[in-house]
Amino acid sequence: MTLNSFSSLCDDLYLDMYVNTELELPTGRDTVLSFFERIRKQFPSMGCFYRRENNDYCLEEDREHGQYRWVSLETDRIGSGVVNPPYFEMAYEQDRLVLELVPYMLSVSSLDIDSLDVTLAMDFDCTGNHDEVIAEALLGQSAFNCLLELPGAKPIGCSPAIVVGLSGDERTQARISIESKTNVYGPKRKEQVVDEAISLSFTVRQYPGSGEKFDALKSFDSQCRLAEELMADKIVPYFVMPLTETIAQKRLI
Repeated sequence: MTLNSFSSLCDDLYLDMYVNTELELPTGRDTVLSFFERIRKQFPSMGCFYRRENNDYCLEEDREHGQYRWVSLETDRIGSGVVNPPYFEMAYEQDRLVLELVPYMLSVSSLDIDSLDVTLAMDFDCTGNHDEVIAEALLGQSAFNCLLELPGAKPIGCSPAIVVGLSGDERTQARISIESKTNVYGPKRKEQVVDEAISLSFTVRQYPGSGEKFDALKSFDSQCRLAEELMADKIVPYFVMPLTETIAQKRLI
């Protein structure tokens, strides 16, 4: 499937990469600014730089048009992503630049990398009860449904997730999660249904092996291919399509 095929199935699409480190990342003014200036040199439209309340740093494009790049620097994680990119390579070229820069601009060696994540995420606009939509779409034929068949039963907290090992040494892993935004504050209060999206996130994570130097760029390319294949073969038909069909049915009621 092409990226346009994925985009047509959701309201917003995210392609993200995260480098998770063992040690805390540099926070010096010159180091932080030099890193983001180098990113901006490659992508001049990324002109919004700010520090969050938790002291994470972020550089991004204007969000007004619904499509934008971003790069973040956290305590022990470097993030890079594009929201609603028109093609895969738009995000991948940015991610590769970050991977090329972090060894000498942020002193992140292969020894310091705890894991590398490649994530494809989707948002599905849904104004109804998210828990009910997720349960109906994904749990109908599962063992969990026996509880929902009890008299008066209804799902009030349904955000399923699972992590699976994809290699014999379990260093290559995949995680799928679906997040409900419906909040329930207790049996005496009405549920708070917010006008937000159901979020689906699919991540392929690679942990470095202990016997050889970790090649982050090589691993990134391999993870991207694997993530695209699994999205097309497994995630879209077994997770995305049931969700979109159930949301569409709810809108008709």
